[in-house]
Amino acid sequence: MKKIRLHRGKISLKATALYLSLIAGMALLNFALPYYEPFAFGLFFAALSAGLNPYLLGAGYLISAIPPLSLYALLSAGVQTAFLIILFAVYRRCKKRMGIERVLYALLAQLPFIFLFPHEGYALFSFAPVLQKVVLAALIVLLSFLFESALGALLYRVFRCRLPVANLVEICLLCILTGIGILNAFPRPVFTAISIFALIFAVLFVKNASSVCAAIVVSAPLAVADGSLAPIALYCLYSAAALLFVPYGKVSASIALAALYLCVQTVNGLYLAPVIDIVFTLLACLLPILCVLIIPEKCYAKLNRTLLFYKERSLPRIAVNRNRRQVGQQLYEVSSLFREIEAAFEEKEAPDDGGDQIREKLVNVLCSSCPHRRKCEHDDLYLSLDKLVAVGKAKGRVNLIDLPKDVTSHCSNTAGMLFSLNKLLAQYRRCVADIESAREGRKLLARQAHGVSEILRDIALEQSEEYLFSDGERKLSRSLSAAGFIASEIFLYGEGANLTVSVTLPAETNAKKLVHVASAALKTPLALAEKIPLTALSACYVLKRKANFDAAFGIASCPKHGERASGDTHSVMKIDERRFLVALSDGMGSGEEARSVSDRALSLLESFYKAKMPSDTVLDTVNKLIAFSSEEKFSCLDLAAVNLDTGSADIVKIGSPAGYLLSGDELRVLEGESLPMGMLEAVHPATLQVTMKENDFLIFLSDGVSTAFGSSADLLAYLSALHPLNPQSLAEEVLKNSLGRYRGKAEDDMTVVAVKLMKSA
Repeated sequence: MKKIRLHRGKISLKATALYLSLIAGMALLNFALPYYEPFAFGLFFAALSAGLNPYLLGAGYLISAIPPLSLYALLSAGVQTAFLIILFAVYRRCKKRMGIERVLYALLAQLPFIFLFPHEGYALFSFAPVLQKVVLAALIVLLSFLFESALGALLYRVFRCRLPVANLVEICLLCILTGIGILNAFPRPVFTAISIFALIFAVLFVKNASSVCAAIVVSAPLAVADGSLAPIALYCLYSAAALLFVPYGKVSASIALAALYLCVQTVNGLYLAPVIDIVFTLLACLLPILCVLIIPEKCYAKLNRTLLFYKERSLPRIAVNRNRRQVGQQLYEVSSLFREIEAAFEEKEAPDDGGDQIREKLVNVLCSSCPHRRKCEHDDLYLSLDKLVAVGKAKGRVNLIDLPKDVTSHCSNTAGMLFSLNKLLAQYRRCVADIESAREGRKLLARQAHGVSEILRDIALEQSEEYLFSDGERKLSRSLSAAGFIASEIFLYGEGANLTVSVTLPAETNAKKLVHVASAALKTPLALAEKIPLTALSACYVLKRKANFDAAFGIASCPKHGERASGDTHSVMKIDERRFLVALSDGMGSGEEARSVSDRALSLLESFYKAKMPSDTVLDTVNKLIAFSSEEKFSCLDLAAVNLDTGSADIVKIGSPAGYLLSGDELRVLEGESLPMGMLEAVHPATLQVTMKENDFLIFLSDGVSTAFGSSADLLAYLSALHPLNPQSLAEEVLKNSLGRYRGKAEDDMTVVAVKLMKSA
């Protein structure tokens, strides 16, 4: 809390509210005991220690000394005020902070109370009034340091960190003593109105059993005044009644509390009392409830966000958010770095490859010692050489029929010219190849840098999102409690398909029942994603949103007759929680060599898709890497990335036979016309998107299977007649039929991959 600031006679509203609250608190504390003993001293001393304005506090402390209506009481307060103001002013001027000597100063400040304050003594104690004042003085000093800790926590730490239990107890003691002062200073309906307001506000604020603690604190002054625990039990009942109806809104909770209050007052004979008492008793309940109801909901939400510290345990949301922001910022920086790398490797204007210098080199080598050189220069014969060089650059080499007529008629060494020019053209071709290879390498690095930058940027955006408290956590907490689950902590974050719930429960918890209760509470189908042991007795259960679909896979393959290994490879991979990838790669040829090419293509694709690299970058990069790795080794590819929430499937086909989508009695052909991967420097895959429905089958075939049927019409007719139940039997049936057409001896590697989409259980 900032100190009070005066600017051109103006006082900030926050500071004004603070000092008025402290002055009111000091005045009420002096009503805590029958003889108006200066319990206000404790709050006065605590506020001075907190660094607040001593003059305003001194004025407030003097005002709090008025109730005894005694000159000696005012004189005692005046001496204490003067002593403490001078003392704290000296320390402030010396820029020193009080240490343990504060205890001595607080004790010395009690001397005016002991010797000046009028006190007749309590009949309950047998020793002299002076000794009773000494005991009270010691109690006031003790309260001073308790209030000092409590006030420091309220002013400087309550909205910044979790307070220890000791601070919370000290704050409760301050509230209870202030409540006793209110009860003694005003008629009981005033205290009832204040306590009901505090109770219903606490219920609507925390919306859990913590409000029972508030009920105990606000009812403690009544218990002290009546010498009975009945008020505490009664206020706990009020709290429970309101909590029972909190899920239905603050109006329902308020009505429930008011109804129970009226029932209790009826039993206590309220309606036999005078009319004025009935009116004030009813107003003591209805007015505070009305005040609570008109507080905007956003105020409760703001307080909830502010007091996060008291809702965290071993899942510290604030620390998580701080770390996520730092990680997100670092990822943004790394993403920018890869952007710079991309810019550095982007294709620039091609440098001079030396083609325009061929004619000069030819002249220097061939014509330097020729006696006719000057005549050729005079007749501009070198212009004809430029034409010959252009033809050589286009064809790669030159021969006699390429020589211009004026060159053959004037030059006596045409054979030497052709030999020298072809030698220079060979050097030129090597230079061009090196330049093109370097350009392709730069392009490949630029695309990779771009892909990595995009991935890092997306992760940075995801990591920068903060996890905040939500109503879903409260609903889940209530539902779990009702179902008998004692959750020590609940952490819910993400939306839609990314919803994740972490719950700390006993290790022996029934996971199936937990998933059912959580799904019903959040109205979202959930599944157990992970169980993380925390201790021998507890574990963290991680629940994630269940996908709408599930998938089953069937694979059947057979190598070419006489070969030990198939050149076909397949892959089924989980990209993330909501998507999977299925692929079939057919290496050209058969045997181990073809399989190594096929394996390499699939391994590269899997790695890139796991890293969530953009699809166009993946295909272009894998094609170039395969093309650079070796010559005359190519791979055909069928690939599908399927979204388990929507059934949407991205299909990529490169040089492979047609694929098929079997949906009920309808068969859809999925075709592509591109060449195999690695055959050309730039691949142009056939891409299409289909939406799979429940019980649809996606079928990929290698060319060994499709060739066995002889024609696409026969294969289409055969597949259309199938009515499969599961993908494995479908794959085995298609392979068996294909082998039968080869009379049991496969003439090529044969593989069938089938995928069935099903509704999640």
